[in-house]
Amino acid sequence: MDFDLSEEQRLLKDSIEGLLTDSYDFEQRKKYAQEKGGWSKAIWGKLAEQGLLGLPFSEEDGGFGGGPVETMIVMEALGRALVLEPYIATVVLGGGFLRHGGSAAQKEKYIPSIIDGSKTLAFAQLETDSRYDLADVTTTAKKKGDGWVIDGEKFVVLNGASADTLIVTARTKGNRTDHTGIGPFLVPADAKGVSIKGYPTQDSQQAADITFSGVEVGADAAIGDPENALPLIERVVDEARIAMCAEAVGAMDESLKTTVEYLKTRKQFGVAIGTFQTLQHRAADMFVFLEQARSMAMLAAMAANLADSERSKTVAAAKVQVGKSSKFVGQQSIQLHGGIGMTMEAKIGHYFKRLTMIENTFGDTDYHLRRVSEQGGLI
Repeated sequence: MDFDLSEEQRLLKDSIEGLLTDSYDFEQRKKYAQEKGGWSKAIWGKLAEQGLLGLPFSEEDGGFGGGPVETMIVMEALGRALVLEPYIATVVLGGGFLRHGGSAAQKEKYIPSIIDGSKTLAFAQLETDSRYDLADVTTTAKKKGDGWVIDGEKFVVLNGASADTLIVTARTKGNRTDHTGIGPFLVPADAKGVSIKGYPTQDSQQAADITFSGVEVGADAAIGDPENALPLIERVVDEARIAMCAEAVGAMDESLKTTVEYLKTRKQFGVAIGTFQTLQHRAADMFVFLEQARSMAMLAAMAANLADSERSKTVAAAKVQVGKSSKFVGQQSIQLHGGIGMTMEAKIGHYFKRLTMIENTFGDTDYHLRRVSEQGGLI
């Protein structure tokens, strides 16, 4: 199987890496985190100018028709730079719902604003006791005339405090964990009855807890079939998992690079600690775990368009390996840096925080290991 990038994909890789090299070092990232919303509008504009926000959308919708591999290339670069901007929340999750389930009118209304960078989205799914179960939904959407009334609470909504539009999973019928009777709804963030409490997360990203109290939306707010949209939700979330696997590979790659550079410069007993064989062995082990994660991230990207059962199983397996690799590479990076690795001033700890958050988003390693087991294993 050919894993080499095409000429267009190499140009994409060079483009995004060039932009981030010039605009996104660790000191600049600290400044961006202090801006309103916790990320840089200027950088978001640059991503739009390079066409990266329109990458996965079809040419008919004004995009560039990129696929999962192109998204993987972008996400790996974003992970390497520890980018704060809401690419997953807006382009991967929000854009995914519109691409796979949106009506022509919804696409026309929202996609151009995503592509030009003028609007961002957020996916409101997690509830108090739902954990990683996408079918565990107590937020309700009840019919009122031709529209809907939404009531409920969502937690840890990525980009929830800055988003212009929220995509909210709500139950239209049935009991709490039924696999039918669930639909995603487009809700303006400034709609009457929406209450948003934003806060920073451990990895310097931004999230929000959101309450919906009698929020009225029109009939055109429902994406796809509001009574049978769980397969759509699962597909979009799987695409987000694939994207985060690629982001984790980028973060691990940079963590290993930073650690090896530190081993070459940090001296003990008059010599660089990188000359100690036991530390060389640790760095070699980190490389092995990184390459295992990279291979599984590639496999997941190639499985994005498979049938639901095969895609689900493959993505779960990738999340398992990426989770294991992230933990090992992150922990070893901190250990090999010593005390400096625990400080806020050293960037290596920020990579470990981001890797930890990725491992726990949309299902941790144990959760996905159970999923793979229940489906009879990957092979």
